[in-house]
Amino acid sequence: MVPENQTTVREFILLGLSTSPSVQIFLFLVFLIIYIITLLGNVVIMLVIRTDPHLHTPMYFFLSNLSFLDICYSSVTVPKMLVNFLVERKTISLSGCTTQLFFVIFFIVAEGLLLSVMAYDRYAAICHPLHYTTIMKQWVHVQLACSAWITAFIYAFPNTLLLMRLHFCGPNIINHFSCEPPQVFMLSCSDPFANQMVVYTVGITLGLLAFLITLSSYVNIISTILKMSSVEGKHKAFSTCTSHLIVLILFYGSVMVKYLKPTTSHSQDRDKFISLAYSIFTPMLNPIIYSLRNQEVKKAVLKILSRTVKDGMV
Repeated sequence: MVPENQTTVREFILLGLSTSPSVQIFLFLVFLIIYIITLLGNVVIMLVIRTDPHLHTPMYFFLSNLSFLDICYSSVTVPKMLVNFLVERKTISLSGCTTQLFFVIFFIVAEGLLLSVMAYDRYAAICHPLHYTTIMKQWVHVQLACSAWITAFIYAFPNTLLLMRLHFCGPNIINHFSCEPPQVFMLSCSDPFANQMVVYTVGITLGLLAFLITLSSYVNIISTILKMSSVEGKHKAFSTCTSHLIVLILFYGSVMVKYLKPTTSHSQDRDKFISLAYSIFTPMLNPIIYSLRNQEVKKAVLKILSRTVKDGMV
C-alpha cells in the first residue's frame, strides 16, 4: 500500500551525457551521424542479402535478422537522446520510460540469443559440412530465429508488468540517457526486490545459456579448423567466423561489464558509457564489421554499387 500523502512521479528527468549546452550541440551532431550510419549500414546489409541470390543461405538470413534488430534497438534510445540534446527540460513520461524499458530488455536479449544461434549455424557449417543442409534444412533457420525473438518477448513482457507495480514518489532524476532497469529500480519508493530477482536471475540464466552455446560452438569450430590440413581451408573457415567473433566480443563484453557489476550512484557515469557501447556503437559497427571482414558481403555490395553507377550513367 502507498501512503496517501506520498506524491506519484509521472515523469523522469534524464541527465544524459552532459549538462553543458555547447557540448550537447556537439554530441547531438556526433550521435546524429552515428544514427544515420547505423540506419544506412544495416539497411544496405538487408537489401544486399535480399537482392543477391548467392546470399540466400541460413547464415545471411541470421545476419539480416541481426541488421533489422540493430535498427530497432538503436531507434529505441537514440531519437529520444537526440531530442534531449536540443531541449532544456529533458523529461520522459512514466509510460514512455516503461515502454522504453520493455524494448531495451527485449532487444538486448534477442540480440544475445540471435548471436548464439549464429554461432551454432557456423558450428554446423564448419564442423559438419556434409550434413549442414540436413541440419539447417528448410524452415529450421526460420524457427531458430523466431525462437530468439519469442524468448526475448517472453522475458521482457513480465519484467515490464512487474515494473508497472512499482511506485515512484521522488526523486525522479535518472543519471542516464535512457531508461534502463538498474537506474529505474534505484528510484522506486516500493521494494523492487521481485523485479531485481526476475531481471537478474532469469536474465543471467538466459545469458549464461546463450554464452555456453556460443562458447561450445566456437571451441568445436576452432578445434575443427586447427585439424584442417589445407591452409586455404583454414583461412576460408576463419574468415567466415572472424566478423561474428568480433561482434560477439563487443556485445558480450560490454553487457557483462554492465550487468554483472552492481549499479550504485557512484558507478552510474561508468554505466552510461558502457550502455553506449552495446546500445549505440555496436549496432553501428555490426554492418561495417560484416562488410569489411566478409568477402561475400563485400563482393555483393560492390556489385550493387557498380550496377547502380552504370544505371545512373545510362
